[in-house]
Amino acid sequence: NFYGSGASLTGISAGITMADQWRINTEYQVSSFAYITSNWERNDSDGFGKIGTGMSESSGEFSFPSTGVYLVRMVINWYASGGGVNYNRIGIYTTIDNSTYTERAFSWSGVESSSQYNNMMAEILFDVTDVSTHKLKFQTGASNTRPRVRGETNYNASYATFIRLGDT
Repeated sequence: NFYGSGASLTGISAGITMADQWRINTEYQVSSFAYITSNWERNDSDGFGKIGTGMSESSGEFSFPSTGVYLVRMVINWYASGGGVNYNRIGIYTTIDNSTYTERAFSWSGVESSSQYNNMMAEILFDVTDVSTHKLKFQTGASNTRPRVRGETNYNASYATFIRLGDT
């Protein structure tokens, strides 16, 4: 049996202290390998439950609110317009020096003909030891200009989830 208030216990984590979600709010055509620099918005749907301060975003560059180990997941839903697509790709890029971005994860998919829908998901664990230098960007690219990334302002079609799992 457990007796006492637990006030003197040590070594117990406070649990998840930050969870946030951002989505792409406008459909766009993938024309080359490029970072997603615009049309980001924080999830504002009814019932959304952000924990803590949340992420900051500027021109597609995401900054973290505190040090720690983060789970970062990117989901892109897309369709082909005007014919098949050999490949469409998403990538997660990070920097630890606030300058040089390195690919950390990517996912590929393709479709045979027009109007086919597909999705891709990529995720990483990112150890953020300095919030001024450790940042993140997302990238899309394709074999041609037919892919259209689904963007929605009322629900998550293409989105990123950020969860701080614990201390660094």
